[in-house]
Amino acid sequence: MNSSFTRVVNPASSLGRIGTPGLITTMRPLLNGGLSLMCPVPPGTRTETVHRHLGDEQVRGEWVWGPRVGQRRIADTRVIYYLHGSGYVICSPRTHRGLVSRLSQRTDRVAFSLDYRLGPKHRFPAAGDDTVRGYQWLLDQGYRPENIIVAGDSAGGHLAMDLLAANQAQSRPQPRAMLLFSPLMDPTFGLALAREARGFRDPYFSARLGQHFLEMYTAGARADHPRMTVSLRPTDDLPTTLIQVGAREVMADDARFLHAALVAAGAQSELQQWPDQGHVFQLFPALSPESRQAVSEAARFVNSVA
Repeated sequence: MNSSFTRVVNPASSLGRIGTPGLITTMRPLLNGGLSLMCPVPPGTRTETVHRHLGDEQVRGEWVWGPRVGQRRIADTRVIYYLHGSGYVICSPRTHRGLVSRLSQRTDRVAFSLDYRLGPKHRFPAAGDDTVRGYQWLLDQGYRPENIIVAGDSAGGHLAMDLLAANQAQSRPQPRAMLLFSPLMDPTFGLALAREARGFRDPYFSARLGQHFLEMYTAGARADHPRMTVSLRPTDDLPTTLIQVGAREVMADDARFLHAALVAAGAQSELQQWPDQGHVFQLFPALSPESRQAVSEAARFVNSVA
């Protein structure tokens, strides 16, 4: 990365430890409200809530048009399919609306931000099932796979990999490209815990907290389950990928591992490591000037592949 991509204004505090599943459910609105304030929505953003019943199943989320992004005919529309991070237990399209709107604005694309089911109420693999269903719904609406960019942060990156594996297994066409911010790759959090043990401290997040969140969702599911630890093979059809990660962050080694796995499987993957940045710093333009620069770099990638 260019050496000018440096420095972050460290927040005074980060998310603390959250204890029981009941407490996380109670505290979720407060946590989400705080995150929404730190990720402001650009003026002129338009949204449209989606709640579609598909038999006994449903697709929930919201369409997001960044400022001055217009609506087009579906067949010609390039779309971002966004999967928010959360540790699988917090956040929503609302908390990430600011980031999604900035991506929409800079790429001149509409975005569909998925509202997938969260733990502890909903357990593994509910969120992954919702992600696959949401992608299929886009295809059913007439959006072409070559016009779809899958984007996600943290747990959303983990969901993106589960989606690719499901597409491969079900002979469903893959998206044109993939954009990941601080993706989770190791569901045991072993890489992140080892990194913390070496003295790295993320300004926004801790490995123990992430591990605790994930356990509320997985409820004892095996880490080697193929939908938990996704394996990539050279025979897989894998989209061109950009991964952005903060060099200080808790899951930096997850991003490096995923990048190496994609390259080993024959995919085109670019890894951008941003010095002094923490977990999903792209969410926080008020805290980090590099947030805007990183989103602009992400938009450059999206515009270059389609």
